[in-house]
Order: sequence, then C-alpha cells, then structure tokens
Amino acid sequence: MILHNIHSPKDLKALPKKSLPSLASEIRSKIIEVVGNNGGHLASNLGVVELTIALHRVFNSPEDSIVWDVSHQCYPHKLLTGRAEDFPSMRLKDGISGFTKIRESNHDYFDAGHASSSISSALGLLTAWKIQGRNDKVVAVIGDGALTGGMAFEGLSHAGQLAENLIVVVNDNQMSIDHNVGSFSSYLSRLTFTSTYQGFRHRVDHIVDRIPYFNRHLGKLIFRFKRGIKGLFLTNNLFVDLGFEYVGPLDGHDMEAMIRVFEKAKRIPRPVVIHVVTKKGKGYSPAENNPSAFHGVGPFNTSDGKVEKFDSLSFTECFSNKLLELGEKNDKIAAVTAAMSKGTGLDAFSRKFPNRFFDVGIAEEHAVTFAGGLSAGGMIPIVAIYSTFIQRSVDQIIEDIALQNRHCIIVLDRAGAVPNDGETHQGIFDIGLLRPVPNVKFLSPATKRDMELCLDYGVNQCNCPVVIRWPKASCPTETESFSSAPIEGRGVFVSCDEYAPSIGVQYSEVKRRRMKKVLFVCTGSIFSETLTAARSLLLDGIVADIYTLRFLKPFDEKHFIELARNYDGIVIIEDAVKIGGVAEYIEGLVNKSEDGNKPKVKVIAFPDRFVSNGNRSQILESAGLSINDICNSARDSLK
Repeated sequence: MILHNIHSPKDLKALPKKSLPSLASEIRSKIIEVVGNNGGHLASNLGVVELTIALHRVFNSPEDSIVWDVSHQCYPHKLLTGRAEDFPSMRLKDGISGFTKIRESNHDYFDAGHASSSISSALGLLTAWKIQGRNDKVVAVIGDGALTGGMAFEGLSHAGQLAENLIVVVNDNQMSIDHNVGSFSSYLSRLTFTSTYQGFRHRVDHIVDRIPYFNRHLGKLIFRFKRGIKGLFLTNNLFVDLGFEYVGPLDGHDMEAMIRVFEKAKRIPRPVVIHVVTKKGKGYSPAENNPSAFHGVGPFNTSDGKVEKFDSLSFTECFSNKLLELGEKNDKIAAVTAAMSKGTGLDAFSRKFPNRFFDVGIAEEHAVTFAGGLSAGGMIPIVAIYSTFIQRSVDQIIEDIALQNRHCIIVLDRAGAVPNDGETHQGIFDIGLLRPVPNVKFLSPATKRDMELCLDYGVNQCNCPVVIRWPKASCPTETESFSSAPIEGRGVFVSCDEYAPSIGVQYSEVKRRRMKKVLFVCTGSIFSETLTAARSLLLDGIVADIYTLRFLKPFDEKHFIELARNYDGIVIIEDAVKIGGVAEYIEGLVNKSEDGNKPKVKVIAFPDRFVSNGNRSQILESAGLSINDICNSARDSLK
C-alpha cells in the first residue's frame, strides 16, 4: 500500500514517478470504499485524483496554498495531507469534514462549502503574502460549474487588474477530450510557456499600447485597431482579455503533462489560468456512466453502485409531484434553480416542461432577480434553492422581489438540520434573514398534505412574494388536522385526542381537565420530533397538544393568545437560530400579554454557534433540540 506511507506532500514528492499511477488507483479505491459506507461526493472526487497528485507533487503545501472550489472535491487532497488514517470518519459525527476545514489541517486555508469563492479568497491571501514580503504560490482550483457564479468572474477581473502571481486551475469535467484537439492544445501550451513567446507577447503589448488616441472621436476605432493587431499575432480568449496567461485545455488525467505545465507556471510572474479537462467518476464505471447520480450520494453498494431506496416519501419528492400537477394546470408556472435541479426535485418538471424550466448555474443572486423579471412579465416563477444557498441572494429577495411585491414563490429545501455536510450546509438562518422582510409571506409546512396546500396557496391565492421551507427528511405520518385546517394566516392545531388512540391512551374529558397541559409550538420542519415528544408526555399523563407554525409570517397574534391561555406551559421549538427567530417573537408576545394567568414559556432553538457533522438526530441532540430535550423543556414549563 503506497497510500499507507503518505503522511504529507513531502512523502508524495519522494515517490518515484513510476509509483504515481498505483497511488492514484489506491486513492480511488479508498474514496469509493469510504463514500460507499458514509455517503458523500463521489464522481467529482474520482475525477480530480491525478490533478491533485500533480498539484501536490509540484507545489509546496502548506507553504504554498491550494484553494479548492467548491471543496467537495477535496477528498484526494485530504488523503495526501495527513488525513488518510481519519478518512473513514469523513462526514460522521466528530469525524473529518467532507469539505476543506481550517481546524483539521494547516493544508486547508479556508472553510469552503459554497461555490465560486476560491479566486477571491486566493487573491486576498496572495496579496497579503506579497505585502508581507512572502513569495509563495497560491493555486485556486475551480470547477467549470463554480465558474458559472458571478463572484468567480469578479475575482478574475480583480486578479487581472492587480497582475498578481495567481494560478487558477479550471477543472472542466463536462467536456470530453478529443485526441486531435488535445494534441494541438498541448502544442499551444508548450508554445505559450516558452521564454521566446513570453518576450514576443510583451513586446507586442508594449508597441500596441503606445499607439496614441488622436481624439475622442477616433477612440473606439483605435481601440478596435489595437485589439485587431493583438489578435493577429497572439492567441486570445476571455482569460487573456482579463489579463491572464492561458494554457490548455490539458488532459486532467495525464499526470506527467500536468506536472510539466505546473512547474513552468510557477516561474511566470503573471496570473495564469490552466485549463484541465477531467472525467467525473473516473475509474468507477457506475459513476462514469451516471455522474449526476453520484455527485452527492448516500451510502451505496460499492460492487454495483446501487443506492438503498426507502419506501417513505421525502419532502423533496412530494414537492416534485405537486409541482408537476400545478404545472399541468397552469402554463404560467415556471421553475428556476441554481445548478440543483435534481437535489431540489425539479428534474421531473424540467423534462415535462423544458421551455418553462431554467437552470441558471451556480448563480443564486441571478436566479432570484431573473424570477422577478419573469413575474413582471406575467409568469409565476417558483425558485427552488437550498436554504443554505439562499443566503447568497438575500439582497435580491429584498430589492428585486419584496420591494416590488413580485408574485414569486421561493421554496427552501434542506431547511433546519442538514445531515453530514457540516457547518456550511445547515439551513438554520433563513427564518432570521427573511421573516423581517416586508411583503413576504413565510410558510413552514409539516406534512405532505400541508406542503401541497401551502404550494396551492402560494400559487393560486397570493399575489405577493411567498417563501416556503421544508427539511431534508421523510414526510411524517399524515394527520387529519392538516387537511381540515384552512389556509388563513394561522398555524395548525393538532390535539392530543388525534394521536392518543394510536398509542393506546384513553381518558375522559373530566380527567383531561385535571391533567397538566402543555402546548408545543413548532416550525413544520421539526413537527415529527415534536409529535414523538408529545406522545411520550401523554403516556406520562401530561396533555400535549401541538400548534405547528404553518405561517411564520403573518402570525395571528390574537388567535394564538386565546389558545395559549388554556395551557399551564408552552414550549416553542424552532429548527433555526434562536437569535432573531420566530420563537423569540412568540415568547415576547406571550410575556407582554395582559392575561393574568400567563403560562410559563420555554424556547428551544439552534444556539449561537455553527453546527458540525452528524446525522439528523445527532445534530438536533447537539443543539438541544432532541426528543428528550423537548420533553424535558415541557416538564420544566410545568414546574
């Protein structure tokens, strides 16, 4: 085992060249094994094995920095930087992260879980080093998907202006490699890195830039003339126009070729873009044949690539089915997403109504403003984005949707606790960010039927911005209350009488009046855990009714205060951060009411810290939101 003896990039550099293909094979086997057990990002990591080896063979991490974008393709990097022994714990509680993580290793300069940030981060780091007199290298590795984000182009533009010594590796895993084109590109790469070419290029630049502008009327003509002369002698593209030297495309699985190019790139005192073409899922046929399915995958059988399927319906699947139904009835409905059509459940809609489906790439800001334009033109856009990624478009929601009161439905998948992906992917900030925005109606369905009603309401009964959030979880068992409760700006009241028969509890009305009574108030995404806690309390002789916050905004204050006065204690459970959340608002509402017999209120929500790896139950337990925590809070409220 070669990998067993790799504890740092120094060990990699000491290997003979002939051992590198075997090392690549071992890395792939280890990644397949661990992702098969734990789930994770498979196809993208298998595609960058040779690229990662070449980078660490040439550059001197951690003195040189390698910045990964989005960083979900950093598994080979982790294996080569001293984390091979801990690799089986990846994405598990107390294990290593599936993304780069500063606290794990000095080879990771940034915590990176959102896309398109690598070039800006790398440029800032490099500039700081330059000011301090350091001459080490910074390499930003960005995928072609992350390059669709506007922030990446902002970073490229600034880097070209500063003319910093930045190396950007564009990992293109969408384009297949044609032999003839590849050979010709290799020749061009060798040509552009020769000192003769560099000298010639700079002389041409100098001569052309000295052509004067005779007057303002000839300005545009002279500018085009200068560009024409450069184009005649030099090979230009977008990167060159931004001030970079461009090399590629290179075969991203040819380690020797990449090592040669990286060695030469280190010596060029200008920003460089190196374009490599890789194949997603390389070396594992199920992932090669279906890379999208193995981009982010749960545990699977490594022998055949089959993923275990469950009978329960997820909220995402429920949304997908309902959206198809709505799309068939109303040809004004359009669906918009930011490179997440499958993850958000829009893939079925995209096949059924391709002319009304828009995947804008990793560009959440554009997705929201684009939806505002669709609404202005008479369409009803449904924007599906994960809760953690909607953070990037808060300004656009405020300015381009809410301020103009556009009829857009923004659906937030992965709200609340998100298993296994760590701090960067938790959906716990959406309520605090979006609930204060004027004109916005904010809904939080708790079951399949509840979601369907909320979507119907947002599309057919509203003429304003609507936000709907749900978790990455299976839909809980349906209860009658969610079908019968009207959509009118109130929550859904679930009496313990509704679920008592299923757990074998019987009591008379007289006995109920004598029992202690607690009211659970919860966001829809944590209804399942709340219901389990309520059942447990009922078995202990405590009446536990539930009021789910179908509407986070608007909130019928008068109706709730009337309801609350019937209870000895109230527990508000919010699967989002407590600071600025809806739970604090409701707590204040009860405490300031003039009712002389106010119930005691307990609030449990995500604390003021980031949430690390774990499955859903582990995350809720670490945040004080487990079923036991809910039960204990109820008992405390009754003391």
